[in-house]
Amino acid sequence: MNIPEGSTKTQAISTGIAGFDGILDGGYASHRVHLIEGQPGTGKTTLALQFLLDGISKRERCLYITLSESKDELRQVAETHGWNLDGIEIFELVPAELSLDPKQQQTVVYASGPGARRNDENDLR
Repeated sequence: MNIPEGSTKTQAISTGIAGFDGILDGGYASHRVHLIEGQPGTGKTTLALQFLLDGISKRERCLYITLSESKDELRQVAETHGWNLDGIEIFELVPAELSLDPKQQQTVVYASGPGARRNDENDLR
């Protein structure tokens, strides 16, 4: 990565996926919002959970905000990968009975510096 003279490289926060960190030059740039967009079933939730689980492994506070999946559905996704979501606070922002357009799903990941909270605002419309 070429960095212009007089600027400094932003600290990278691991995605929790070594190969993806390599592609991103170390991970997500800290203090930035990253939008992961895709159709249902393309791995947005899995990517977000890996990011948060990496934070848990580093004793960071982690928060997952969902607008479409229930806590139980998230735990089921995690179980298919053999993951335990203990330590990740899950906040359901919209009641499950509200139907959102499944064609428009995004995941927003905000990476911040050491000791900060990892956030995932899932499926924003």
